[in-house]
Amino acid sequence: MNMKIYTKKGDTGETSLFGAGRVSKTSPRIQAYGTVDELNTCIGLVRAHELSEAGDQICHGIQNDLFTLGADLATPTSGKASVRRIQEEHISEIEKAIDKLENELDPLKYFILPGGCKAGALLHFSRTVCRRAERATISCKEKGDEVSAEVLMYLNRLSDLLFVLARYENKQAGVTETKWKAE
Repeated sequence: MNMKIYTKKGDTGETSLFGAGRVSKTSPRIQAYGTVDELNTCIGLVRAHELSEAGDQICHGIQNDLFTLGADLATPTSGKASVRRIQEEHISEIEKAIDKLENELDPLKYFILPGGCKAGALLHFSRTVCRRAERATISCKEKGDEVSAEVLMYLNRLSDLLFVLARYENKQAGVTETKWKAE
């Protein structure tokens, strides 16, 4: 059976949550998981550029996690549907990746400007989209939607990982980081 791309159900500006009815496409929950979807696309763009094997493996894992995270956000815990949710293990994996990458890098002693090689610059951009997804998710929670603590922790840690991975990819490409100079 093929899945149809268009359903015409969203033509009036509403969409369905998993097991919990319909909401406006501008609702905080939709904004949150829509930004997570955008972040996943950014990571796909990173993977389309010259990326180290380690970086590609990390990004592949992130993309899978972001699908889980998006489904988590699209499925209120009070709803009828059951989906895999972001767990402590997802956060632990990110922390392990950060620690491993940081062992390959010089300690950071100053602020750096985002940029570098294509993959590094796109990872810096992805980090900013991740921070926006985090803000949208916090807004969703503040407006009364159910959001797990693990989802918020994951997004917070992920932005750190993307920063460290950008530095790592720039080092792998032989690109020197540009120190920020206050003028």
